[in-house]
Amino acid sequence: MSGEFEPLRQFLAGEPEVASWQESWLDLIRELTGTGKVVQRVRVVTEPHTDYTRWALSVSPRNIGAGEEIRWLPRHSIDVRQLTSDDYWLFDDHLAAFSVFTPSGEGAGFAVTTDPVIAAHFRAVRDRVWPAAVPHDEYTRALHR
Repeated sequence: MSGEFEPLRQFLAGEPEVASWQESWLDLIRELTGTGKVVQRVRVVTEPHTDYTRWALSVSPRNIGAGEEIRWLPRHSIDVRQLTSDDYWLFDDHLAAFSVFTPSGEGAGFAVTTDPVIAAHFRAVRDRVWPAAVPHDEYTRALHR
């Protein structure tokens, strides 16, 4: 996403990161989890990690601190036919939001649908992937062994 370009650049340059770029997201996570909602994310990753994945690993503790549950799934550990090629969000099990990107990789917003067939497909993917994914703390501990 375009809001991540500068923080990623800072990370790669070894510069101190200004965390304010993430505050609106963290506020949303706190608000949602404060009302009892569950916010979960599985990051399907290629190993060895790309620069972006290394950066995402480094900033994930802030998301977790705000209440988001993050798990990591190495791409080689699952049959990719069990995944979807779409980057999507599923809200309350019935509203699906597809992340839309420009050809240069910048975030261009979301395409949203409540189509029950699409929502059912994404629920099925989530229900297969979540248990197979490794919780953030466990995943990062294994990286440092």
